[in-house]
This record gives sequence, structure tokens and C-alpha cells, in this order.
Amino acid sequence: MAADDYNERLRLLREQAYRRGGPERVTERARRGIQTARDRVLSLLDAGTFVELDVLVEGAVTGHGMINGRDVYVFSQDGEVPPEELGDEFVRKAAKIVDLAMKNGAPIVGLYDGGSWWGPGQVINAQARRSAGLDDQAGLGRYSELYFRTVMASGFVPQIAAVLGPCFGVTACGAALADVTLMVRGAGLLAMEGAGLVATGSAGEADSGATLHVEEVAGARTHSEQTGLAHLVADSEAECLEMIRTVLGYLPQNNLEDPPRVESFDPPDRMEEWLDSYAASSVSASRDVREVIRRVVDEGEFVELAPSWAENLVIGFARLGGTAVGLVANQPAVMDGRLNWAAATKAARFVRFCDAFNLPLVVLVDAPGFVRDGHAAGEILRGAAKLTYAFSEATVPKLSVVTGRAYGAAYEIMCSRFVRADFSFAWACAQIAEWGDEEEPDFRESASPFAAAPKGLLDDVIAPSETRPRLIAALRACVGKREGRPPKKHGNILL
Repeated sequence: MAADDYNERLRLLREQAYRRGGPERVTERARRGIQTARDRVLSLLDAGTFVELDVLVEGAVTGHGMINGRDVYVFSQDGEVPPEELGDEFVRKAAKIVDLAMKNGAPIVGLYDGGSWWGPGQVINAQARRSAGLDDQAGLGRYSELYFRTVMASGFVPQIAAVLGPCFGVTACGAALADVTLMVRGAGLLAMEGAGLVATGSAGEADSGATLHVEEVAGARTHSEQTGLAHLVADSEAECLEMIRTVLGYLPQNNLEDPPRVESFDPPDRMEEWLDSYAASSVSASRDVREVIRRVVDEGEFVELAPSWAENLVIGFARLGGTAVGLVANQPAVMDGRLNWAAATKAARFVRFCDAFNLPLVVLVDAPGFVRDGHAAGEILRGAAKLTYAFSEATVPKLSVVTGRAYGAAYEIMCSRFVRADFSFAWACAQIAEWGDEEEPDFRESASPFAAAPKGLLDDVIAPSETRPRLIAALRACVGKREGRPPKKHGNILL
């Protein structure tokens, strides 16, 4: 066979691979604004940087490229191909990408969509699941190979998952295991198969082939507001992919590197007089801590994660003096800023994520106590234990600013000196006390930060307007921080 014949054969095979799933499926999905697996990757990565691997293997589009000039590995599940036609190809291709990312120390982005058999307004039904091969015993253990690798990569390289279509069963574990999970509103669905079915019907109904709606138990709204699995929700695929690029801009390539620094045109010594008036406000509902964050960080840019879940606590990424940081803050506008199980759990996982990838932690404290919020007292204790563990375990620079009330155990676990905050400040108007008995005549004086500072609870009392320059100076002082922990395999956090 002549060289031209081989090249022509290669061209035809590649063309077939690019149109996998058939033009009808591709056209039908495009009509609904859904890109192909390959087009999604090309939209995500810097133009001209995608190098595709295993082109002739079905199941997913995989390879490597760049985002903002930095290496990244990506797999995009092929939603045009019905599940019964996939076999093991998706798992093998995705697992290979995870292996390569770990070897080369680069982030992983997984784009999930098992959606050619799913359309708008449709329902899942038990018979359809069986015909798609989703109950076939031959598939048992298929995805474990991928998710074992996902666990091994956890804390080693950043992992981002975007749920762009239906993602059910063990496939959903991949998205749930990621460091940051995104979903597209109205398109992404995430659930264990059995959980989705039982949530809206009995097992008997499922066995009989009953149709079951799953948007309310598996959609973006549920996971962004109730379960906390979705850290970010987008209204379109394009917005979702842009969110991924933004999040990766705050993260290092791996656990051995520092987050990327950027040049900031926001003066590091900028004073913010507005904070003085905020501090003087006594109405909790008017004290939105997100506005405080925006007034303090570089250019007011703050990427909040899980904004609709556990709203009494705010987490997210920002920069101070060009340095990427993780922000944790009580939100007095919701539940008076009191901690509950969900808020403590939300903060604990974020703190551990930041610590794994060397992001300094900045904590704004306005914690008057705890609220049960329908949970048993034991659940609140479990949440408090998680957060205490996370802050105590973290070895990255930890900076704490008491902006309001700091009472009792709620204050102690919110990155106080007792869990080894490197720098601990308080606004002059703050209150720090073992308990918050504001009815006592002398409470304000006894809880004054001017009384706490001489006892070693604070490094300094500051004016609210000087928060930004003091935090940037503290970060610079911590740039070479080295803090060890006792040698051990791993600790046993209360999960």
C-alpha cells in the first residue's frame, strides 16, 4: 500500500472519529445548544494548544493543552454516543489522562455528559436503564479504576469537574470527588441511579418501569442549594468553561508549587474608609461580608464558591497584593453569622483544599455562636470538629481578622490563635468574649479587643480602613513559612 493510501486511511478514520455518534445526534444536540465533546475541549483550552490522544478510541475526547499559558490535562465524555456503545473506552481513556497529569504535575479537567439518550422534559425509567446496559453486571467495577486514580490525585494536582449533561451512577462519583464541581443549569444532572429513582418513587415502581422525574433531586439547583456538591452553576456551557479557566487561574499546577502571582495595579497600601462606616453598622441584615471582601482584595475581584449553600458562611478565591488566597468569612446577613453543620462542613473542606495547594487563608470572623437549624446537637458538634481539625491541620499562612463578634467556641474554631493563626487582628469595634452576654452593663468594655490584646489573643487592634495593607504586610511576612506536623500516615478527620 502506498504512503498516500495510508494517509488517506488515517484521514478517513479521524474524520469518522470526529463525527462519532452520527450526524443526526450531533445535529439534534447542537439544536439545543450542546457542543460536541471535542468542541467543548477546544472552547476550554487556549487556541491552538490542544493535542488529542487516542483519537481512534471511542468513549471520550482526551488530551492535553494549555489554559492561560499553563499545561492542563482534559477528558470530555462523548455525550453523542449511547451508553450501551461505550464499553470500557471512556474509563480507559480518562484513567490514562489522570495518570499522565500526575506524572507531569498538571491540573485535570473532566467534562461529564452521558447524554445522547436524554432530552429536555424526558424522564428516567427503569426499562430504559436496562436497555442502555446500565444494570449489566459486566459493568461492575468498570469505573473504579478511574476513581481510584482520582483519589490518588487528590491533593496532588487540582481536579475540576464540569457536569454538562446527565451523570448518573458510579460516573457521578468522579464529579463528586473533584476539588471544584460545576454544573450547567437545566442540563447537568448528578445522582447515584438508585438515589435518583427512590427519591421520587418506590422501588416497586422503579421495577415496574415507572417513569421518574429527576431534575428536582439531581439538577443544578438541588446540588447548589441543598447538597453543596455544586460549587458553581452556569447558565450555559460557554459560561461554565469560562468559570473553569477563572478558577484554575488561582491554583498552582500541583501541590509542590505556589499559586501563580499576578501583577496588581491596586495599591497595597490602599486604605478603605468605607469599612469604618460598615463597622459602625449594628444591623446584622445590612452587614454583607462579601462587600467587605470586595473592598479589601485586589481590584474587588472575588470568586465565591457554593454561594447558595450554607449562606451563613462565605468561601472563595481572591488576591491580595497579587497573591492568590482563600477567603473564609462568617456572613452576619444570614442566620446572624452563626455557624451550623452545613457552614462548618463547607468551610472545613475548603480549608483543606487551600492547604493542599498552598493557598494562604484569610479568615474574617463575625461568629456569635452556633445555631441548630433543624440539625441535632450532635450534628453541630460534628461540623465544629471538622472545622477545628481543618484549621489545626493547615500549615499554610493563616491570617484572621475579627470584624464583629467573636464569642466562645465559635470564635476559637474560626482560625483563632488557639488553632495557630499566624497573625490575628481585630477591628477596634470588635467584641471578643467567652460568651456573648450583651445585656451585662460592662460587657462591651470587658469584651473589647483592647482587653484581649494584652492577654496575647491578638497581634494588634486595627482600624477597619487599614485592613487591606495590614493583611498584605502579614502575607509578605509569611512568605517563607515552614511549619511541620508529627510524622504519620494521615490523620483521622471526623467525616
